Amino acid sequence: MMRFFALAALLFSATSTFAKQTRTVNCTEGESLNFTLATLIKFLPATVTVKGTCTEYVFIEGFNDLTLTGAPGATLQQPNTIPQTNPLFVLSIKASRNVTVSGLAVRSQSSPNILLSSIGIGGGSNQIRLQDVSTDGSWGIFIYEASQVWLVRATVNISSGYAAISAVDKSDVHIVDGLIERPANSNFNAGVYAASGHVTMQGMTIRDMQQSINIDTSGSVDLVNFDITAAGIDVIVDNPSGTNFNGARVSDSSSLNLSSAKLRISNAGQPFGGDTGAVFVSNGSTLSAGASLVVSNSKGQGVIVTNDSHAQLAGSSITGGAHGGLVVLNLSTAGVDFGNPTTISGNGTDVFCDSQSRIAGGLNIANAVTVSCNNLLPGSYENLP
Repeated sequence: MMRFFALAALLFSATSTFAKQTRTVNCTEGESLNFTLATLIKFLPATVTVKGTCTEYVFIEGFNDLTLTGAPGATLQQPNTIPQTNPLFVLSIKASRNVTVSGLAVRSQSSPNILLSSIGIGGGSNQIRLQDVSTDGSWGIFIYEASQVWLVRATVNISSGYAAISAVDKSDVHIVDGLIERPANSNFNAGVYAASGHVTMQGMTIRDMQQSINIDTSGSVDLVNFDITAAGIDVIVDNPSGTNFNGARVSDSSSLNLSSAKLRISNAGQPFGGDTGAVFVSNGSTLSAGASLVVSNSKGQGVIVTNDSHAQLAGSSITGGAHGGLVVLNLSTAGVDFGNPTTISGNGTDVFCDSQSRIAGGLNIANAVTVSCNNLLPGSYENLP
């Protein structure tokens, strides 16, 4: 009996010790974050604090309930060597659940030395939270393989690669506050890229991206005020450098849905016009804007809807563009709902449609002066029976 109690006490002590897995890694003193992670029991809660600059590829795989916290100035730096595993990330989180990473800067090299991005989250990981994290270098944060992630106050500065934040492979991403930007260079970059993925965001600023929001391959992006603790609500797309082509591009059966957070796009597009501009909807895609789209001073078009696509406006504002305000082409449609008037004014041509397309709700378009659309219905429908 005494042996039983002694064994039980030993097991309880061991379990209590494991349950309080707490580590501090000081990379300035030559310690390794990967080595420390390898000492943890992955299915029990663990907290790791990182100090200094860790020059290593960090792999978090199969963890449940891990908190990784950076002390002030803590950094993960890409080594000069190429890792032996694919895909290539400086920080890789895979097949994990309930992992929080906060206060870390992740630096990748602006070169082909890294295949994908600074941070990669995949393998069906869920309840992953990156908070007060910054990245610099190649790509940014890449979320794949049906993973579920929250990005809170993330700052992404992309100097090579394509997209700052990517959601692919049916992944679901919530983005709250934060900044996406790029240096002045000749690269062609996207801010948020959703390809067969879903992104919900509020309070973001996206600056000087050629495609600020790119939604492709049945992807979707929703702008919703879903987090009452967020500092901001609206999503700001600004282009002071003049390098932008599209504020939002919605293509190939994708959707952009604006709700309780506004999308404010200024100075989008290029002076030659074409299909550049604030919002470009094409190839069977949809824009549901309501009163939450504010487009100003586009160098290209305001909203262009083409190739069997549809846009729904109700109280939106499209003003001051150098070319078209609302442009509907190639078997596409647009509806302007009654209620709050949709202001389309001060553009090169305020309203335009070709002979194969149609705009309904013309009576609810306010202040349009230049209109070139023979299929502009005054109401929401043709005469109903």
